[in-house]
Amino acid sequence: MPEQTTHTDPTRWRDRKRYLWLLGLIPPTAVLVMLPLVWALNHWGWHAAAQVPFWIGPILLYLVLPALDLKFGPDGQNPPDEVMEWLEKDKYYRRIVYAYLPFQYVTFILGAYLVTASNLSWLGFDGPLPWPAKIGLTLSVGMVGGVAINTAHELGHKKESVERWLSKIALAQTGYGHFYIEHNRGHHVRVATPEDPASARFGETFWEFLPRTVWGSLKSAWQLEAKRLQRQGKSPWHWSNDVLNAWAMSAVLFAVMVAVFGWGVIPYIVVSAVFGFCLLEAVNYLEHYGLLRQKTPSGRYERCAPEHSWNSDHLVTNLFLYHLQRHSDHHANPTRRYQTLRSMEGAPNLPSGYASMIMLTYVPALWRRVMDHRVLEHYNGDITRVNIHPRVRDKVLARYGAGSRDQVREEEAA
Repeated sequence: MPEQTTHTDPTRWRDRKRYLWLLGLIPPTAVLVMLPLVWALNHWGWHAAAQVPFWIGPILLYLVLPALDLKFGPDGQNPPDEVMEWLEKDKYYRRIVYAYLPFQYVTFILGAYLVTASNLSWLGFDGPLPWPAKIGLTLSVGMVGGVAINTAHELGHKKESVERWLSKIALAQTGYGHFYIEHNRGHHVRVATPEDPASARFGETFWEFLPRTVWGSLKSAWQLEAKRLQRQGKSPWHWSNDVLNAWAMSAVLFAVMVAVFGWGVIPYIVVSAVFGFCLLEAVNYLEHYGLLRQKTPSGRYERCAPEHSWNSDHLVTNLFLYHLQRHSDHHANPTRRYQTLRSMEGAPNLPSGYASMIMLTYVPALWRRVMDHRVLEHYNGDITRVNIHPRVRDKVLARYGAGSRDQVREEEAA
């Protein structure tokens, strides 16, 4: 349970994570930091080993962060009410988010050069970058783009126009500019309902969810902007369409990259973008899996509450993702800046941080073994309160319809 502090003097309270937030700049700088190590390994004649540092993105994501979450565990600190306004206004925190973008694009451009260069003798390679290193580098840059979508998420919820434009810039690398519209005006309205393409259903695998959410989110974003412009008497193809101008940023970026580095850069652009937005969708999958807002007697859905988002207060991944794992508070207070988000009572909790859980999403059997009984426990064994995937609805209702929490746990353990 996070610590609760009352009657705190804002001038005396200290955010113990204040300087640890700088760890969020590790993803966009990791490739840059690895280059001296690559040179040194080649200089020592360890040419095969010199290719490993280019895999720093997957290494961080799938190995280092889960291990650190396991070691350091949950955070346990919530900012008290008395410091919230002061903490919100401290510009130090937003500058850390802004700093992500220049490093993101330096890494993106550097990666394009490295995968297309014909002679990297200055780095110790005899000719171009070997293919294993190219693949690792592309995935590492994709990880940077995936985390940049989270950076865009932090910026896109804010009221300042400059931050909203910075959000679109962060999204340009992955070609996911429509996320700016769909997340704010679609997902936050329909979250934890069958109508939301970004809310995973009980029994739905990640591989089923992925095409549904990618296409559904794109379609929803376009429809939302078309309706907004229609109310203003404008065509959906008007330049003020935020989906179009966000996509235009990506088109210009990609065209410039091809013009500078040649057609050979296209696989790098495409693979890194797809890997990046797939990381986002893996996070979307785990954030609301199986959770359902109930309908009121009027036929409308109940208001979104902490119980409709999976939380994780694991310290290390939260530092890398700007408290994204404190997701219930985010849905309750979308414009609240990351440093003031709190772990809320009543929210269901994941067994580990997002970095660990992302790996489970790839393996449906493991995911369901870990998560299905938690969904049922959250609803006290009442399967009728769960957001069930239509494909498995009859099977799930037949299996769990009269089951208790203990029965569910026994079946999952078997």
